[in-house]
Amino acid sequence: MNSLSRTQITKCEAEVMDVVWERERVTVSDVVDAIDRDLAYTTVMTTLRILEEKGIVRRGEKVGRAYTYSAAVTREEVRHGMIHELTDRLFGGSVQSLVLSLLNSDSVSPEDIAAVKKAAAKAERDR
Repeated sequence: MNSLSRTQITKCEAEVMDVVWERERVTVSDVVDAIDRDLAYTTVMTTLRILEEKGIVRRGEKVGRAYTYSAAVTREEVRHGMIHELTDRLFGGSVQSLVLSLLNSDSVSPEDIAAVKKAAAKAERDR
């Protein structure tokens, strides 16, 4: 997980991974068909190849002329890695600064704050 903790994925890679995680095993055509916006077959193929190089997907057997792809990591592992990177880049590695910045943002609802309080209490009990 250490190398993954620094793995970044782009918005397009995240869209592709959403399909992979949802369907578990896909071809390039499956992804093209599943994404709501127009993405060229070659764009999806290149994106899957990049994700394979990053170790996020693995290429499987062929179905007809197309290779299949499946996730090599979980959605949570990618999220964790991206949060680490964001924390390091923008908050000097301070999780507290990240959380306080989120809580002070205009987009946080009272429900969000209640959920954070509940999660913080649980984390405190579990430690």
